[in-house]
This record gives sequence, C-alpha cells and structure tokens, in this order.
Amino acid sequence: MKKGEIIELEISKYAFEGKGIAKVDKSLIVPGAVKKVEAAPGDEDEERQGDEEQKKYVVFVHGSYPGDVVRAMITKIKNSYAEAKTVEVIRPSEERTKAPCKYFGVCGGCKQQDLNYEAQLKYKHEQVKDIFERLGGFHDFEFQDILPSEKTYFYRNKMEYSFAERRWLTKEELGDENVEKNFALGLHLPNIFDKVLDINECLLQSEESNRILNFTREFFKKRNATIYSTKTHSGYLRNLIIRKTHHSKDLMVNLVTSEENDLIMKEYTKELLENVPEVTTIINNINTRKAQIAIGDYEIIYFGSGNIFDTIGDYNFRISANSFFQTNTLQAEKLYETGLKFGRIAKDDIVYDLYSGAGTISIYVSKAAKKVYAFESVEPAVKDAEENRKINKIDNVKFITADLNRSFLDIVKIKDLPSPDVVILDPPRSGMNPVTVKDVVSLDPDRIVYISCNPATQVRDIKMFNEEGYRLMKVRPVDMFPHTYHIENVALLEK
Repeated sequence: MKKGEIIELEISKYAFEGKGIAKVDKSLIVPGAVKKVEAAPGDEDEERQGDEEQKKYVVFVHGSYPGDVVRAMITKIKNSYAEAKTVEVIRPSEERTKAPCKYFGVCGGCKQQDLNYEAQLKYKHEQVKDIFERLGGFHDFEFQDILPSEKTYFYRNKMEYSFAERRWLTKEELGDENVEKNFALGLHLPNIFDKVLDINECLLQSEESNRILNFTREFFKKRNATIYSTKTHSGYLRNLIIRKTHHSKDLMVNLVTSEENDLIMKEYTKELLENVPEVTTIINNINTRKAQIAIGDYEIIYFGSGNIFDTIGDYNFRISANSFFQTNTLQAEKLYETGLKFGRIAKDDIVYDLYSGAGTISIYVSKAAKKVYAFESVEPAVKDAEENRKINKIDNVKFITADLNRSFLDIVKIKDLPSPDVVILDPPRSGMNPVTVKDVVSLDPDRIVYISCNPATQVRDIKMFNEEGYRLMKVRPVDMFPHTYHIENVALLEK
C-alpha cells in the first residue's frame, strides 16, 4: 500500500481529536511485518490470538465515525500506524446527521456537526476514560458522566474573525469570475495562515454577531480599506472581535487595526450603531506589531464604556476587550460548580487558585472558603481580577502576580501566606511545569482540584502528583464546546 492510494475501510472506534479508527491486515501496509508468535505447547488459543493481534494495523481516518464504511486516501504510513482522510462515505453510521452550517467541511471550526450530539458526548466521555486508563494507568477512581452543554448552537460569547487580502475559494467559487478574491473577512482554515474563508454566517454566537460581521465587511470594502499583510507589514484592517453576554444585553465590537484612523472609525461607529443598535460598546485596538495576534498595544473607545458585564452564578464579571473569559458562559457555571463540589471546600479552608486569570474561579469559590489566594502570571489579567473582586464586594480573595513557569514558593514565604487546604489548578493546554507540580506538593494540601482543557497533558501532570503521594479520586468531563473534539475535564486528587 502506498501514500495516495484509496482503500475501503470499516470504522470501528473513535480516537482523540476526532479521528475514526480502522484496523486492517498489517501485511497489506508493511510487507513482511507480520511475525509468528511463539507459544508454549497446549497454548494454541493464545497463539492464534497473539498472531491475529500482530496482524492488526491501525489506520486513523479523518472525517469518519464508528459504524461508517468509507473510501479513504492514505496520507501517511508508519510502521505502527497510518493516517488517511475520507473521500467518500459508502455506508454512513447511524449516528451521523446533516450538518446545518453551509461552511461545514471547509471551515474546520466545527468538526463534528455531522455527528448527533448524544454520540458526541458518548465519544468525548470514552476518550477521557481511555486517556486516564490507557495513558495514565489509572483504574481505581470514580469516573462520572460527562456534563452536556445546555446550548449546542449559539453558545459562544466571543468570536474572532480575521481580515485577509487573499480569500480561500470553495469548489463552487473556483469557476466564478464574479467572486471577490482580494478581500475576505471570516475564519482561517486549519493550517492555512495566508488565506481566510469569507463567511456571512456562523451558528456558534448570535444573529446579531452575523449582522455585525456582514455590515463590517461591506463598510470597509466600499471604502477600499487596505488589509494588513504579514509579508509587507502594511495595511490597515487586522481582526474583528465580537463579544456578547448571555445574562445581559451587552454587545461589544472590537476592531483591531495596525494604526489609528479616527475619521474612518467615527464613520464606522455611526453607521454600525444605525444598522445594529443592539451594540453597547465599540473599541479600536491598535496592534503595531508584526505578530498576527488580535490584541492591541493600546485601545481607543469610540462608543460606550469599553467593557461589558456578564454573570457566572451569583457573581458579576467585567469583560474588557482583551480579558480572558470562559467562552461558553452557561457551561462555565457547571464547570466551576463541579470543581467546588469536588474540592469539598469548607468555611475554614484556605484555598490556592493557580493560573487564576481574571479571577472567575477564585471569586466563584470564595463563598465557600475562609480565604482564597489566587496566582496568575499575566499582569493585565490580575488587574481585571482585582476589578472583578471590587465589583462583587468580596474581601476574602487576594490576587497575586506570580510566574508559574518557575517556583512561586518565594512569594508564598515573603508574603507569609498560610498553607492551603485545597489547591485549584487551571493551567493552559500545555499543562503544568514540573517545577510548579513540585511546589504544589511541597505546600502539602489535602485536596487538589485540577481543571484542564487538555486531558492528555492533565493526565501527564496527575501521574507526577501520583508519584508524590496524591491519589486520583474522581474525574468528570464537561462539554464546553459542542461540535468540536475539545473537552474540559475536572479531576480530584487527595493526599
């Protein structure tokens, strides 16, 4: 078998990151790779099973689900596995459904819209369980059912769109001479950074956000506005970010540009408010750097306060243009409540919250604790957190700037902080620095609540805690991002 060859495969399992698994005869892929297993006399059954197992060869198939029979093109061949992509579904799985988005299959954002939601939950649940049992080697722990999302569409409170002077053309658009090829506002395709898929509708945020998106595109096209180029490092437009709250009517529009242009921004503000009067604040972030990031060096507020406000549980949070805030507001409360219950935080408990961001978890658990000490390395996030503490009139949370990629014990000693009973961890996708793991162990908490958006790095870190005397007690996945393969997960460890 060769790269580029198309073969028929029956999909039997689902792998992490949304790939179907098929197993084929290894000799078809790697000639001469199958070796006979030597068995003791009388162990004929074991001999046959071992022989069959060595004949199995795994093919990871993008765009397929268990129960599918597909024609797939081989894209990569290794000794232990191959990768392929579906080119035709011969017989679909009963769990498949019709994706409602017209950009599905091209955009790459919602990779599982064509899989019914119950099946999505089932496979995410199985994936987390497999990661902890197979990769982590953990078996003696309570594995709770995944928490489904209340909304499966229009659940995002933030969407980030990119401008591009090169538009990605779909198959239908390739032969259309009337298609505008030099102006796009939409989403990047996976692994393609110089072109953008021009879209006029996304089903993940809101109807108002789609109106803002389409108005913005037409407004700047009519004025022949230039788009920033990563090659020439010139051009005006960079990003459009829309943030909408779930528990209020706040709606933020943040236009990221490479320079100031007061005249055009005033025109844009006036006409946007006429067309989408629901908008409550308009901001222009100025990013003069070469890096393609949707964060400005500074910002200019053209309408409103420059902030929006949303709630999680009983608490209000101020969200600025560059604040971090959980993308699925309704699920965030379920996530934090799970962490609170796992930690069994009591009125006399001291809690440390590491990677505390804008303070949402710290503030949420403060009602149950004696005192919460929150550690975060990003200074603007600490300032946001302090503002959120004041808004909620909370006096038992203290926010501390600390680099969590190196030891933070010196800060604990200098500030003479009491030892924690509970430590809450919510690191980035890359997980924790081993130094931080050692620091947490040296603090000797009774319980550790580990919240993660990447179960693979989470289980890696939990294994380190396990080696230091902490036992994995409970795990519960929370589905924050329907139609994607991303999974949020909460784990409890006890000393």
